[in-house]
Amino acid sequence: MKILAVQNRMGMGDLVIFLPYIEAISKKFNSPVSILVQESSRATDFLQDTKYIDEIIILKKNNKIKNDEHSGIIGSFNLIKDLKKRNFEKIFIFNSSLRYRLISILAGIKQIYQYKLFDKKNQHMIDTAKQFLNKELEIEVKNDARIEISKSFENEILKKINIDKTKTNVLLAIGGSGPTKRIPASTFLKFIEKIADIKNYHFYLATGSSDEEQKILQEFLNSDFKNYFTPLDKFSIKEILPIIKSCKVSICNDTGFGHFSAALEVNTITLMADTPLMYGDYSSKMHPIIPDGEETVSHNILGKDKINSDKIFKKFLSLTN
Repeated sequence: MKILAVQNRMGMGDLVIFLPYIEAISKKFNSPVSILVQESSRATDFLQDTKYIDEIIILKKNNKIKNDEHSGIIGSFNLIKDLKKRNFEKIFIFNSSLRYRLISILAGIKQIYQYKLFDKKNQHMIDTAKQFLNKELEIEVKNDARIEISKSFENEILKKINIDKTKTNVLLAIGGSGPTKRIPASTFLKFIEKIADIKNYHFYLATGSSDEEQKILQEFLNSDFKNYFTPLDKFSIKEILPIIKSCKVSICNDTGFGHFSAALEVNTITLMADTPLMYGDYSSKMHPIIPDGEETVSHNILGKDKINSDKIFKKFLSLTN
């Protein structure tokens, strides 16, 4: 059976959040599901080995692809042509856009499942997806997001970095997509100071290549704990996944690596400074820490300097003891 799911949100985390619903569709029809996603979701970097995903189709619109062939009216017809040749029988559209409904009809897809049209206002990302599948397919989605890595590739990468399994390996995702999401290096280092003498730890530092993120990385590499760290900024996302999977715990800013970590079934402490809490607690593997003095967290809380290293320490001990 040929099934397509449309998830056109921009971020890596957004796509990971929707994976349980895509997997539920796959199980319902006993068939892998193709996905139509933004380039910025980086789907091809982390879903190639996930068996419930079939083809990954990149939406060539509002992204860095030079051939922006799915934009505008002409772009809609190009997308219709691209979908029509694949002969999809069913489509699940995780948005309220009339554009995607018309594209589906003109692409000859007979069975169209979609959110209620023109109902985007105040739409809760997770609850709406749950209610959608419950209404259309009578599915109760309760499972966590899950991504898979081939065992041969996992072994190849772990051998390449010579990971020491006698140590307690920990991922620190210290970067982030915006400055208000990046917890100061000093907060992480205060936490490391508290645990440095407890066990034989080693920390893998996941961050991007931007100037600001590289400055944060250098604070770690110039610290008294520099011998505890292995930077991962030269590794691809695909190469980092097996390293994350080998870790005991992850401690993550609001970044794609936190979502990957939870989807790889690693207990993940999420440091939520300036993003709605649902991005850091939707999985049973996620353990959020919010700024001191706040009861919850959302956009514009600006709480990166109020994430308490003592709370990270206590949560870490509870997950490792």
